[in-house]
Amino acid sequence: MTLRDITELIGATVLTGSDEALDKTVNNAYACDLMSDVLAFCSPGALLLTGLTNVQIVRTAQMLDLPAIVFVRGKVPLEETTELAKANNIPIILAKKSLYEICGILYAAGLKPCYIPDKEA
Repeated sequence: MTLRDITELIGATVLTGSDEALDKTVNNAYACDLMSDVLAFCSPGALLLTGLTNVQIVRTAQMLDLPAIVFVRGKVPLEETTELAKANNIPIILAKKSLYEICGILYAAGLKPCYIPDKEA
């Protein structure tokens, strides 16, 4: 599924991102508001869904080579966040739906979650 397909599916708008970047295929997604969990469990190349709007989210996306960031719940990122995303050609997608709803829509459409290994007790 391409980023463009995802944007249409969740009824979102693209804030930043080239046409080429929006044609990237995404196979899985990770939804989280804790950057430590994103760093620990998000697979490189996964779509990131979050309500965090600070610049650290883009830096995290850079580190994990994530193709795009979807901001949920109608959140709009800070200007410095948007500028850093533009400078690194990381698309920012704005969605009004809740994180829960978007996850359900994407999962039902076949987008897979990131693999999280079982912890031994």
